[in-house]
Amino acid sequence: MNSNKFKFVDAHVHFYDMNHPTLYYAHWQPGQDHPVLGSQVKKLAEKNYLADDYILDSKPSGVTKSVHVQAAIGSKDPVEETKWLQSEFERTGMPNGIVGHVDLRSKDARSVIEKHLYYKNFKGIRDFSYGEYLINSEFRNGFSLLEEYGLVSSISAQWKDMDGLLDLALNFPNILIVLDHAGFPEKRTKEYYNNWRNGMAKISDLENIICKISGLGMGDNNWTIESITPYVETCLELFGIERSLFSTNWPIDSLWSDFRTIVNAYREITKNYSNNEKDALFWRNSERIYKI
Repeated sequence: MNSNKFKFVDAHVHFYDMNHPTLYYAHWQPGQDHPVLGSQVKKLAEKNYLADDYILDSKPSGVTKSVHVQAAIGSKDPVEETKWLQSEFERTGMPNGIVGHVDLRSKDARSVIEKHLYYKNFKGIRDFSYGEYLINSEFRNGFSLLEEYGLVSSISAQWKDMDGLLDLALNFPNILIVLDHAGFPEKRTKEYYNNWRNGMAKISDLENIICKISGLGMGDNNWTIESITPYVETCLELFGIERSLFSTNWPIDSLWSDFRTIVNAYREITKNYSNNEKDALFWRNSERIYKI
C-alpha cells in the first residue's frame, strides 16, 4: 500500500530507557514475567525503545504524531516520566501528547497533576489503581480533577468491568474517557466474544466514552486480518466513527507483528469506508481528543 498520502496519528505508544536514573519499568524487567502477558514481554527489556526507534518503525507507515501512554510503572515520581518524554519531544518531535500516571486516590493528586502540567505535552492521566477502583469514592474524588484541568482519562477495563465504567462515565459526563485496547479482549472463543460484545454495548451510547482500537495482538498472538476483523468492526458499529480511533500499542505489539502489518490490517478492514471516515479513525479523532 502506498503511504505517501496516508496520515496516521498513533494514540498509544510506549518509549522506555532502561538506563534512566529515575524511571523504573515494572512491566518489562529482565527475568520477570508480565502480570498479564507472561514471559514473552521480557524481550522488551533486552534493549531500550526510544523516540528515535519509534520514528524509524512508524514513519514509513505515514505516522505524523503520537501519544505516549504511561510506561514507567513503579517509578518513585511519575512526573519524571513526563519530564523525560517532553525532552524526547523537544529532541525528536515525538511524542506529541503524554498520558501520565497520577495516583488519583492520593491526597496529593492535585499537586502531582499540576507538576505534570508544567510540561506542555501532558494531556491525560492513566491510573490502573487496584481492586474495583472504578466505583471507589477516593478514586472518584481524584478523578473529578480531570474535568477541572481539562485532561483526558485513559481507562483499562474489560467486559466484566463495564458496569463500573458505565457508572463512572454517567457521574462525570464532562470528562472524556478513552477505553484502552478495545476493552482488552483477551480470549478468542465464541463465548468470550459474546461477553465482550455485551459489555462493550453497555457503554457504547455514552458520548464521553471513546473506543481506542489497539493492542489486539495481546489476546491473539497469532492474529490475522480475519481474526481481528470482528473485534474492529464491532467497535466501529457500537461506538461509531467519531468515537473510535486506531492505535498500535507499540512496541508491545511488535512481539506479534511488524508496524506496517498492523497499520495495513486496519487499512484493509476499513477499505470501503469514505475518506472522511478513514481520516477520522486514523488521525482526526486523535488530534481532536488529545489536542495535538
